[in-house]
Amino acid sequence: MAPPATAVPADGLPAQPAPRAPQPATGSARAWRLALWLLSRSFSSMLGLALVLFIVTLALLGPWIVPYPADAEGAINLLNKLEPPSAAHWFGTDEVGRDILTRVILGTRVSLLAGLAITLAATAIGAPLGVLAGYSGGRLRETIMRITDMFLSVPGLVLSLAIVAALGPGIGNAVIALIIVWWPGYVRLAESKTLAIKEEPYVEAARVVGASRARILFRHVLPNCLSPLIVKMSMDVGQAILAVASLGFIGLGARPPEPEWGAMISVARTYMPDWWWYAVAPGAFIYVSVLGFNLLGDGLRDILDPRSHRG
Repeated sequence: MAPPATAVPADGLPAQPAPRAPQPATGSARAWRLALWLLSRSFSSMLGLALVLFIVTLALLGPWIVPYPADAEGAINLLNKLEPPSAAHWFGTDEVGRDILTRVILGTRVSLLAGLAITLAATAIGAPLGVLAGYSGGRLRETIMRITDMFLSVPGLVLSLAIVAALGPGIGNAVIALIIVWWPGYVRLAESKTLAIKEEPYVEAARVVGASRARILFRHVLPNCLSPLIVKMSMDVGQAILAVASLGFIGLGARPPEPEWGAMISVARTYMPDWWWYAVAPGAFIYVSVLGFNLLGDGLRDILDPRSHRG
């Protein structure tokens, strides 16, 4: 049987394929667009994002944009000490003539890195322990949760003070102390979330088909615990920055001449109220950092937890 003849257009040119219909956006693209739309609906969330980006930008570019790089270390210029804000020194100078703006900007990197290190390390320790406790149950859960309760029974600041006093002052020891204080909160959060997730049908199905405990934990349970953990982490960065500044304020954090906001305020308080600008500048940056991460955490909660959407 002869094949059917192919229609040839009158102009002799081969037929062009019909244009394809536009393909729908992938699930990932739709999720990102929805997340950005939800974030943009809230002025406070966008303000928090802007403040966080501002702090991160200063931390990344600080060494290249400061007006007086030498003032980051032990530079002394007593002829310019305690000058008020001016065109040459926007935030004034400190007790040895160093530019306060320079030291505040460089202190951004110290404080932000410390806050991120505390939050990430506490999550890395607490989240797996909480998931393991919630999924396993029995004696293992009791052991993990009772140890967690022991840490939570002592006020965090008091415990961190005791640990830093034992280890010795310094920004590294302050970070270690705060990590030890911070991880139990993530255990509690991950454990409570896991107790609900492990009864879900998809976890039961994985268990029925013979999936190992490790696969169930890290493939099915832990990823579904990420939403509340991310929200808590975003808020905890600001709180960790404040905690580091608190230890620096009482002399247990960064050591001179390292620029750190809490240590700067500790020295500046002896010059209040006559030389007020010395304390106001680092205090304002602490406030902006905590506010930014808290507002951003609120926005992420609205995105990641549909039940919390407002308006």
